[in-house]
Amino acid sequence: MRVVINENELNVEVFGAEGLPVLIAHHGGGGIGSLSEPKATFAPLSDMVRVVVFDARGCGLSEGKPPFSHAQWAADIDGLREWMGVEQVLVAGGSYGGFIAMEYAIAYPDRVQAMILRDTSADNSNLARAYENARNQTRIEINWENFDRYWKGEIYDDEDLKARWAEIIPLYDFEYDPVEAQRRVDAGIYRHEAHNWCFQHNMPTYDLRAQLPKVRCPTLVTVGRTDWVTPVSYAETIAALIPNAELVVFERSGHSPQIEEFAAFQAVMREFLTKALDKQNPQA
Repeated sequence: MRVVINENELNVEVFGAEGLPVLIAHHGGGGIGSLSEPKATFAPLSDMVRVVVFDARGCGLSEGKPPFSHAQWAADIDGLREWMGVEQVLVAGGSYGGFIAMEYAIAYPDRVQAMILRDTSADNSNLARAYENARNQTRIEINWENFDRYWKGEIYDDEDLKARWAEIIPLYDFEYDPVEAQRRVDAGIYRHEAHNWCFQHNMPTYDLRAQLPKVRCPTLVTVGRTDWVTPVSYAETIAALIPNAELVVFERSGHSPQIEEFAAFQAVMREFLTKALDKQNPQA
């Protein structure tokens, strides 16, 4: 469905019965992401929570009125909360979406019941680590000019973004399947304006480490053991900084344990949500 949030039309899907606690999931990949991944990850939980997934402004099939800032994307989450008619939500995000979930928990602390994070970072130093890991890997040969343009937000158009993503996607999985990787590339929706904004405007100053100790909601932090772009140490930092956080490492996953170890990931989320919702409703 199409929903106008903060004067920008978003592509939104909702799963689960009215009356259930509401979970809003922000997809990863500013400019390359869409609701398809969080839909596959969180819709199976719709017997426990009412799941809201959406294409962020400037991404997927949503309208693209700038800015594509973290503050605006967090404000759009709160707009969706208001549209759902609830006082509090569970918020979730993977990869770049994890940045926005944390930004939301910091900016709107009274609105967050619990948070689920996947393969993300509390600051921008993961980019330097990604360069180091790319130099040290042997899976693919890197075109460094293209690699630089991707991570510096110097993409020419949507087709260029798709081509650059296709070059680096082999780095993301625990076990690389070229057929599956190509399927994911072809299924993507590419919006280079949002991508460039992320790396030109957002990432240079991104650092939430000083603010995360103020986050009080129960938080699940997950990460794949061989994640090359937001490695385990970054998840450990987040889990150490948020007082009420737990960390789960998926041993046979890269950047996407929600896909590579689907059943285990679902079980971990269900256990976490059961505990978090019981704390919110001790008489239930």
